[in-house]
Amino acid sequence: MKFLADEGVDRSIVEVLRELQHNVYYVIEETRSLSDDELLAIAANESRILLTRDKDFGELVYRLGKPHSGVILIRLEGYSTEIRSQVVSSIVQKHHTELFDAFTVIQPKVVRIRRK
Repeated sequence: MKFLADEGVDRSIVEVLRELQHNVYYVIEETRSLSDDELLAIAANESRILLTRDKDFGELVYRLGKPHSGVILIRLEGYSTEIRSQVVSSIVQKHHTELFDAFTVIQPKVVRIRRK
């Protein structure tokens, strides 16, 4: 699968997904920061699922109707980076056929996947 990880996503999540042979473009590895609109557009144009911890993407997708190829909103505050990495990689493996073109929210003990 192809992902775009925004700057708020833990490097360990990116590394674990790459170890699982996923193609992950990590914004923080680039030299310039991008707006949320730019990130969502790049992800959509490249058919990448956006990984983020930023709730603003929900507004862009639902209220403003911005196109996307999928968004995974990671809401695991209070957990170690190791646990967050394990949870996200597990969800990606378990739900890989459902994530493209969906808005997914990962919370403790709850995963919500909402299709377009």
